[in-house]
Parts: sequence; structure tokens; C-alpha cells
Amino acid sequence: MKRRLLRRSDDRGSVALTTAIFWPCGIALFGLLIACGRIGLAEGAADAAARDAARTASIAADPATGQTDALQAAQASLDSSGVHCADISVTVDAGELAAPVGQAARVTVTVACTAPLSDLLLPGVGGAKTLSSTKSSVADTWGAS
Repeated sequence: MKRRLLRRSDDRGSVALTTAIFWPCGIALFGLLIACGRIGLAEGAADAAARDAARTASIAADPATGQTDALQAAQASLDSSGVHCADISVTVDAGELAAPVGQAARVTVTVACTAPLSDLLLPGVGGAKTLSSTKSSVADTWGAS
């Protein structure tokens, strides 16, 4: 009797097929992870800009000066973090700055920045992401008005 040798031809190409499926999926998942991280960093930059703008507006002498100073502080903070906004909006609620000396006052600032996805993710990616944050800061209670 002849012994029949089993050939392992059924497994031929399975490594190539696994590689052809695994690597593109792995690379796409890695790219998605990086994209989420970059968007998270940009949202953190918007938080920092709102915090800086609120603090700057809270030490202003009057609401009009607070609005101007807050816009400049938000733009400077976003520029230093590397987030380039196509459109930036800073809304300051500084009505309490007119309170008498000794009375507690709070300034609330909302920063909204529309950042192109081509800056956040990859060049050539269309669309934009609106980064928005609201922060408050306590005004100097005993400061000169």
C-alpha cells in the first residue's frame, strides 16, 4: 500500500490574505486614532483661549475694554497653540464689571472658532470643525473702577 502524503496546499495564500485585510484596517484605525487626538488637542486649545480671554476681560476697567482685550487674548492663545481659525467669535458677558467696588462680579466668555479639517487632520480633507468653549472668571472685587 502506498501511503498518501497530505499536502498543505489548502493553506497556501492565507498569510497574504490576512495581511491584505489586516494592514489596511490597522492603518485606518491608527489614522482615526491620530485624528481624534488632534481634534481633542484643538478643543483643549479652545478651552485655554476661553480661559485666557475670561481672565483678561475680568481685569479690564470697563465692559468695552474687556470685549476688545478678550478678543485679542483669545486670538493670541489660539495662535500660540497652533490652531488656525478661519472664523473666530468671542462673546463677553461683562455686565457685572460695572458693579460697585466690593461687590462680587463674574465675567463669562464664549469663544467659538471654526477650524478647517485640513489643518486638524490631513491636508486635502474638506470641511470644518467648530470648536467652542465657555469659561468664567471672577473680577477683582477691590480693584479701582
